[in-house]
Amino acid sequence: MMVKDLRHFLAAHSASVLVEVAEAKGSTPRDAGTIMLVAPNSLLGTIGGGQLEYLAIDHARRILAGETLPLTLDIPLGPEIGQCCGGRTLIGFRVVDAGIAAEVEGRLQYEMAGAPEVMVFGAGHVGLALARALAPLPLKVTLIDSRPAIDGEAPRDITFRRVAMPEAEVGTLQAGSAVVILTHDHALDFLVAREALSRGDLAYVGMIGSKTKRATFSSFLRQEGLSPSLLDQLTLPIGGSDVRDKRPAVIAALVAAELLGVLLKKRP
Repeated sequence: MMVKDLRHFLAAHSASVLVEVAEAKGSTPRDAGTIMLVAPNSLLGTIGGGQLEYLAIDHARRILAGETLPLTLDIPLGPEIGQCCGGRTLIGFRVVDAGIAAEVEGRLQYEMAGAPEVMVFGAGHVGLALARALAPLPLKVTLIDSRPAIDGEAPRDITFRRVAMPEAEVGTLQAGSAVVILTHDHALDFLVAREALSRGDLAYVGMIGSKTKRATFSSFLRQEGLSPSLLDQLTLPIGGSDVRDKRPAVIAALVAAELLGVLLKKRP
């Protein structure tokens, strides 16, 4: 759930209920702290789907309809509700007012502030496809290009910057961030990669290309007086080798999965 989605939902629905997983014990679809908003005819977010969510939605809408009901539900995830997770979930319900809306927005902003950063260099067809794939994910995404015109429209949910020296943007990233290099120019690719690899503190540096491009980049490093061992930190080609498909959307999906595997594997 993004802040903009929250604002749009609340503007469109004058009455809604905040549904939150207050406690999660054992095997459950979502963890404690997960939220969704329920309006009479609309939803935002999910607490895991299935019969658990159906019961929560029904309960929230009955509250909105004026029924006096408990503000918590303790639901065992077993055969009695048609789920076999085996855990137990305590669900809380609060009718949304200005204070609760501000609380939820603050929580979302806090979560996004701590989200991993991904900087994508190159707003060509693959770069734009990757930006679209990353936009709904819990990542802070920046798309960089130096050209006066790009190959389409950048997604609204990410940051797009047009700069004269893309390689200089690498220095603005926090440690543990990711860099994906997909520019229109191999020389520029190499400049960006050199800056990224020289830092030594990024979680992921990937470049689109082939084994031949990797060998060429190795020669470039030697010419620059840098150790070819830096190549050990470079993912090239990106997206793995199990699927050999050059369509931009497919490459984007594979790279998005690769990034999540690196950036979120140690996060709760």
